[in-house]
Amino acid sequence: MSAGVSRRVVVVTAVHGPSARFLPEAYKSLREQWLPEGWEWHWVIQEDGEGRHVRPYVPDDERVTFRQGRAGGPGVARTIALAHAEGAYVKVLDADDQLAPGVLARDLAALEGDRGLGWATSRALDLMPDGSTVGFPGDPDQGPIERGAVLEHWKANGFLAQVHPASLFVRRELLLALGGWMALPASEDTGLLLALNAVSRGWFSGEVGLLYRKWEGQVTGQAAHVDRVERDARMAVVEARARALAELRWPFPAG
Repeated sequence: MSAGVSRRVVVVTAVHGPSARFLPEAYKSLREQWLPEGWEWHWVIQEDGEGRHVRPYVPDDERVTFRQGRAGGPGVARTIALAHAEGAYVKVLDADDQLAPGVLARDLAALEGDRGLGWATSRALDLMPDGSTVGFPGDPDQGPIERGAVLEHWKANGFLAQVHPASLFVRRELLLALGGWMALPASEDTGLLLALNAVSRGWFSGEVGLLYRKWEGQVTGQAAHVDRVERDARMAVVEARARALAELRWPFPAG
């Protein structure tokens, strides 16, 4: 990795036709970020499919890479986007969400300041259709999240993690070592979060880092997402992967 690339944060966005109209707002939230001197961001937008409705919303900016590919869901799109994600860190930004001011700098500072941390998350607010925001109950205190803590909380609280996977900031080499996002029709980001926490400590920022849009077309709002049989299967494989990784006792960082 060249010196320039080693000081880059790659923002990865999966997008499909219905969510493409929100890309300009996501881009605005990214443009308003700041990073320490010598650091830069690069935005990789990966369409989940090969349609004609996304490209018109992609900004004309040399810091933005747009790719298309075979449809397979957001996890597949994000993972294939890693082929174009040359940088030390990867930040998730869903197409319909927005970054809160200063979040990239805060995430970067947390991981640059402690090599023992593999990933970071932030407080998230639901962004409602009328523009208002709603917080999540039960945010943890700001600070480190020990290995296994996410799985323990998730299992005890109806498959709800105490931190939001859509706010993830992660070391690229760790993300690649775990194979990217899980090959699931949904909950692929939760599966990755639990896998990361099975092998490494994380960080939670109590400052708002993400505005999570609630709208009629979002995947998590569809009936298939809450189908009991499929949901139980997703949760079972997510948990099994996390427990298998924990039992391997493979630590990050090694040594």
